[in-house]
Amino acid sequence: MSETPRELDVIVYGATGFAGKLTAQYLSRAGGAARIGLAGRSAERLQAVRDELGAAAQDWPIVVADADDPATLEAMAARTRVVITTVGPYTRYGMPMVAACAAAGTDYVDLTGEATFVRESIDLYHKQAADNRARIVHACGFDSIPSDLSVYALYRTARAEGTGDLLDTDLIVRGFSGGVSGGTLASMVEVLSTVAGDPEARRQLFDPHTLSVDRPAEPRLGREPDLAWRRGRDIAPELEGIWTAGFAMAPYNTRIVRRSNGLLDWAYGRRFRYAEHMSVGSSAAAPVLSAIATALGKATFGLGGHLFRLLPPALVERVLPKPGTGPSQSTRENGYYRLETYTKTTSGARYLAVMAQQGDPGYQATSVLLAESALALALDRDALSDHYGVLTPAAAMGDALLARLPAAGVTLEVSRLR
Repeated sequence: MSETPRELDVIVYGATGFAGKLTAQYLSRAGGAARIGLAGRSAERLQAVRDELGAAAQDWPIVVADADDPATLEAMAARTRVVITTVGPYTRYGMPMVAACAAAGTDYVDLTGEATFVRESIDLYHKQAADNRARIVHACGFDSIPSDLSVYALYRTARAEGTGDLLDTDLIVRGFSGGVSGGTLASMVEVLSTVAGDPEARRQLFDPHTLSVDRPAEPRLGREPDLAWRRGRDIAPELEGIWTAGFAMAPYNTRIVRRSNGLLDWAYGRRFRYAEHMSVGSSAAAPVLSAIATALGKATFGLGGHLFRLLPPALVERVLPKPGTGPSQSTRENGYYRLETYTKTTSGARYLAVMAQQGDPGYQATSVLLAESALALALDRDALSDHYGVLTPAAAMGDALLARLPAAGVTLEVSRLR
């Protein structure tokens, strides 16, 4: 089936927002020959962003589009191979863009961390997108490419070496520095608001397989807690002396990784178990810090929805930073992350994947991951999977990203431990 020719390779929708502008800036430096456009509600503000980007972007078309006017989104989707959208919170503003791309057969990437939005996207548009050969790829920022791609790289290595399926697999955040933007907090508030008033959304939030391809077909693996405090040596011998707490984004990232396994026909294995943690060090206080951090995380996710209903909306809006704001340039440039993912296989082999990137994880690093995801979909089409529909980064473009990211300053190395 031949592709319909498109005027543009990539359109950045939300280019005047904080994350959108960072993504456009990266594309102006690293987009190469890609044909790129900028989209949003205000032509004047888009023009100002384009002017700031310099000579490389002066020929980029400006596209006026608004989530409240689906016809403008449909026209935009028809012009391009890929839409990058940073317009959130996605639960509130994202679905019309998904609908437009699914109908037009246009690939789509976002940086959502809202599991209920992803579930609704699957339910409403997976089949249509698959029928029209569109790839709707959520979670293409720090949440959840490092998680998803690290496990995919471990799977590829184990398969190449013939050491069997993956079993217990644990990601450890070993280093992390960066700021938080108003957009991120707005998304968190949107999730809490949704689950506070919707029992079904709350059930989805706590189901470890809520993004499953086929929920009844999921293997029964016992309890799969999102947030747990553990001694490092119980995860891997190399972590002797270290204590870990539950990682705040584990309740979302783990579901993305499990969906990848299902989309790939459980290629990681039917006994694959995945969890995420963050190191709290090896000091005498580490066990206490681990327990406290994990308890706070559980309280946030376990009680947050109930407690959120008690807060006046006007107070919440006054206290939180406004969407479109974010960390300073110094914070963005000096930020970083380093993740270690340990796994063992059915033959007894053990592997370690180490992924690292310079830049504030939530924004500087995320803008690189988001832009490279779009470029992979637009330009590396021979390296993409043959999967269509509502996908994950690993299922849509795992091989393409593994090949593309090193040149973008993202390291991902897999070594065999035993």
